[in-house]
Amino acid sequence: MFTGIIQATGRVERGGTSDGGARLTITTPRPLPRLALGESIAVNGACLTVTARRDRRFTVEASPETLRRTTLGSLTPGTRVNLERALRMGDRMGGHIVQGHVDGVGRLERITRDGDWLLYRFRAPRTLTPYLVEKGSIAVDGVSLTVFACRGPSFTVALIPHTLAESTLGERKPGDRVNLEADVLLKQIERMLRARRP
Repeated sequence: MFTGIIQATGRVERGGTSDGGARLTITTPRPLPRLALGESIAVNGACLTVTARRDRRFTVEASPETLRRTTLGSLTPGTRVNLERALRMGDRMGGHIVQGHVDGVGRLERITRDGDWLLYRFRAPRTLTPYLVEKGSIAVDGVSLTVFACRGPSFTVALIPHTLAESTLGERKPGDRVNLEADVLLKQIERMLRARRP
């Protein structure tokens, strides 16, 4: 489980195939303290397992299903990615509950400025429309954000300078694809309501 608070960014050093999936080696500016083999880490919001590590480098593997549901298959050497290690007992819950199970890929439609803030409008897959709620939470490339406004499959979030600087979202431009994960609480409520329908 994660919180959507990005702890570091890294760069894809190299990639390769692995039984239909992908193997990614990522380099960070500083070593991630006590990063262990088998540990879960979110890469652009997708929960992956660390299979190798050395100094500032670590390797993760993505299954064919993960590649189908995320943007990870399009990552190229040099691409910067958001990183968050799994939540531990006693850690602060700074964002919202993020599972690292990407629900779909969205697209950045428009960027507008509002003072020091930037408003990003994304278009989500229609399957996510029921979970787009004003003041609700959504993870975009692993970043916990609050929905500022929504209409159909489109939703807007407001990004403060800190978020733009500490994540890859500041590099995004209209047309870019992003990983989206809806709030798990909204998904569970929707499932319960659906189960009660005659």
